[in-house]
Amino acid sequence: MKEEQDFIQRLISKETKEAAFKELLQLYKERLYWHIRHIVKSHDDADDVLQNTFIKVYKSIHNFKGDSKLYSWMYRIATNESITHINKNSKRMQLSSEEHQNLAINNLKADVYFESDDIKIKLQKAIATLPDKQQLVFNMKYFEDIKYKDMSEILDTSEGALKASYHIAVKKIEAFLTQD
Repeated sequence: MKEEQDFIQRLISKETKEAAFKELLQLYKERLYWHIRHIVKSHDDADDVLQNTFIKVYKSIHNFKGDSKLYSWMYRIATNESITHINKNSKRMQLSSEEHQNLAINNLKADVYFESDDIKIKLQKAIATLPDKQQLVFNMKYFEDIKYKDMSEILDTSEGALKASYHIAVKKIEAFLTQD
């Protein structure tokens, strides 16, 4: 914890902010990219949201209170930026968020950054049938193996509620994948 506090001080200090921020980028950009990518689906959208996330982190690091881990705070920002991005695009395209998500999944086959095969597409379609909160919880647990304790900090929800959401999500996805 002391190490993280020192790192945060380097991020806040004018003298060390640039170097510390480059280190922060190296540490978290890939993890955050995949977190965002599982939410927004598209590589280009994930890149845009990742950039917005790091800009927000850079501009507001001085507001970080230390109530949670730094990466939990950044994941919360990335999650909120992803949801905002989806909502803006849905509104601009005059689609419901569900229609927007289905369009994004259908575009995965053409995405050169997505190794598409039928089962991966079917899994994405199954995930898309879940309510937003269950999608987040499933993606964070299944794809990123984030601990419930950390997820609780990121999503500001109890561990018990997250475990229940994940369990329900898994059952729904299993049912979707076995229907024909």
